[in-house]
Amino acid sequence: MRQALSFFIVFATFFVSCAAVLASGVNQREHTLTGEFRMHRGYRSKFLAKDRDIIVYLPPGYETGSRRYPVLYLHDGQNIFDGATSYIPGMEWRVDETAQALIAGGEIEPLIIVGVYNAGEQRVFEYTQTRDVRHKVGGKARQYGRMLVEELKPFIDSEYRTLAGPSDTGLGGSSLGGLVTLYLGLRYPKVFGKLAVVSPSVWWDRKVIVKNVQQVRRKPQLMIWLDMGTKEGDRATTDAAALRDALVAKGWVLGADLSYFEAQGAEHNEKAWSERVGMILKFLFPKR
Repeated sequence: MRQALSFFIVFATFFVSCAAVLASGVNQREHTLTGEFRMHRGYRSKFLAKDRDIIVYLPPGYETGSRRYPVLYLHDGQNIFDGATSYIPGMEWRVDETAQALIAGGEIEPLIIVGVYNAGEQRVFEYTQTRDVRHKVGGKARQYGRMLVEELKPFIDSEYRTLAGPSDTGLGGSSLGGLVTLYLGLRYPKVFGKLAVVSPSVWWDRKVIVKNVQQVRRKPQLMIWLDMGTKEGDRATTDAAALRDALVAKGWVLGADLSYFEAQGAEHNEKAWSERVGMILKFLFPKR
């Protein structure tokens, strides 16, 4: 079961890349965007081979005020806001709907959310820090991180009214996106101070992410949300618990700067992740 899940995660990028072939079908899907958005199409990086779109959610009141806002960057931007662009048609994270409701209810800080589209067949390379010898792919997460830190974040900070410090800047993603989130969080703790590590692919390259945590010399100031569904594979929760324990051994405290959640009956898909978005936002961006 675990082997089959790993195969699915790695090679799902093939199906993501097929989205272009289905472009006419995408245009016919119903858009589900809620709130105010801006789109930056064809964003180009000197560190990466392929351009990508960037979609930006703005909190209520942004256009009429002067306030500055914290920012959450999310990988797989196609899947987080809009059912018309999501990997599985109509199945998305509903981050916009959830954020709108929580902001209106005074449960979280109003925030800007930046969706960074994946690059199709390059996704598995950009979201992994090492080349997995078994699958013969991966290993460009460092370049992807440089794009985020040296290019995209300065661009967002210049275009929008952001709070730019690490305590107001989050990074998040699921599956391989969860893997690269923790890798980049440990690499750039002075840039990203809040991490949403959702259903991470801990299994990648013989659990190299656990080794990354074990090699931390001094615990950085990082708020970390970590979760896994109980139906994501035979060893998924065991691997996630091992990652949790490695973090705790390095000084993270459960219930303080580390939240660990096992979603009972949850599978490895956008619907399952959408049901955890509210908890994630309330942990990382609570109302001050």
